[in-house]
Amino acid sequence: MAYEYLPLKPEAIAGAVPAWRATVTPVQLRETCALAAAHDARLAALWGSDERDRGEGYALHVTLASAEGLLWLSAALAAERPEYPDLSDLFYCAPRLQRATLDLLGIRPVAAGALSVDTREWLRHGAWPETAYPLRRDAAPNYAPVDDRYAFVPVDGDGVHEIPVGPVHAGTIEPGHFRFSVVGEKVLRLEARLGYTHKGIEKRFEQMRPIEGARLAARVSGDSTVAYAWAYAMALESIAGVTPPARALLLRALLLERERVANHLGDLGYLGNDGGLAFGLAQFMRLKEDWLRLNARLFGHRYLMDQVVPGGVARDVDHEGGAALVAQCNTLEAEVKTLRGVYDEHAGLQDRFITCGRLTPETAARLGVIGLAGRASRQSWDARVRPGFAPYARLAPRPVTHRNGDVAARVTVRFEEIFESLRLMRAIAQMLEPGAIVAALPATIAGSGLGFVEGWRGEVLIALETGADGRIRRCHPHDPSWQNWPAIEHAVIGNIVPDFPLINKSFNLSYSGPDL
Repeated sequence: MAYEYLPLKPEAIAGAVPAWRATVTPVQLRETCALAAAHDARLAALWGSDERDRGEGYALHVTLASAEGLLWLSAALAAERPEYPDLSDLFYCAPRLQRATLDLLGIRPVAAGALSVDTREWLRHGAWPETAYPLRRDAAPNYAPVDDRYAFVPVDGDGVHEIPVGPVHAGTIEPGHFRFSVVGEKVLRLEARLGYTHKGIEKRFEQMRPIEGARLAARVSGDSTVAYAWAYAMALESIAGVTPPARALLLRALLLERERVANHLGDLGYLGNDGGLAFGLAQFMRLKEDWLRLNARLFGHRYLMDQVVPGGVARDVDHEGGAALVAQCNTLEAEVKTLRGVYDEHAGLQDRFITCGRLTPETAARLGVIGLAGRASRQSWDARVRPGFAPYARLAPRPVTHRNGDVAARVTVRFEEIFESLRLMRAIAQMLEPGAIVAALPATIAGSGLGFVEGWRGEVLIALETGADGRIRRCHPHDPSWQNWPAIEHAVIGNIVPDFPLINKSFNLSYSGPDL
């Protein structure tokens, strides 16, 4: 996709990732998205905003991603009847994004001709009436609960049964309802229903000042605090016209790679356990615990909370700390290589992994799968290798891809990404030179900006608009799980029900991240 081919002339947005913004009509929005999809661009995010306090109506916002960068489209919608052309036939992940936007703002997608649009509730769950919209500026603070009668799509046929699983699960995982249609134990169809952890985060942003919003952004998803904090800081810095110091950018990359490694270690342990090798869980959790303890010693927090701040980072690393980081990288690399040999040579584990939950490259491309799950199905998207993304342009990361798209491939990508992250961290330790770790931001920051960071799970995007009154006007955080949850529904088809926990863990998507 080349932006000069689009039927509009977007304006550039300053920032670490190449980005442009354009205001379009609803018809132009549909036309532009259709042309972008034809050129292999992806839907990176979709959200809405209430502009009535400005004497306007509502707005639908869409961000498209291509190899060249990001394009942020904003379409003005009428105040009385906010509607826009349906995008679900262009992008597979669009329906749930559209349903969430309908629940929160009452912005409705409309299909052409006799086509139908899925407008079932996604976030409401009986928590507020169908005629109430929490993200409108005149929304009431409290709603009386209503009946929740969600219509799952039925599957008919001889011998077909439904198995409901959740939303409450054994253990401490987050809530999600999975409705299996099966013949015997073979899965014919899976429909997932999420949205049980709605927290009102987007509404809370509107009550905060831009600097305050950084703490809330870091808490959108507890296992991706660095990615969200960096994306928020990047959006705010692009509005303010501030570039963090070189040392701060390197330290941000160090923190992001430590977050990536910590999550991969945990996942590899749980995948071994789900495959019948409890030894794997014990060993990888031991390694993860050592990793988190060094986080706490050097950065004050096991999960690196509030270390990335607007303008830079909150804490520096001295020479002794740098040496400890490098020593741990060396030790961990040796131990993970040994454990990888155990996993690769364990016949029972490989029997569970190989061909299980396969997502072919063709299907992954059609669904727009991103991040770790996409790279295991030969989709090479990785925001770290985008042109001009400091400091990764200096570090030259090597994205890891695999072609098989099964549980075994997703395990392989995790192993390889650990080794690549360790290489990057050692390189960062060599590049660190004395200097400032934070740049001052102006007292008043007004405008709009995008942040786009490759978290361990995939691309984290934050779209931020701040007003002249010194407050956040709109902040939309977008989790990569939005794109990838539909892929699990495909990956499980043809597998047996007992393999679902293994398949689900091999993606390890966020329940809470998309539920704002």
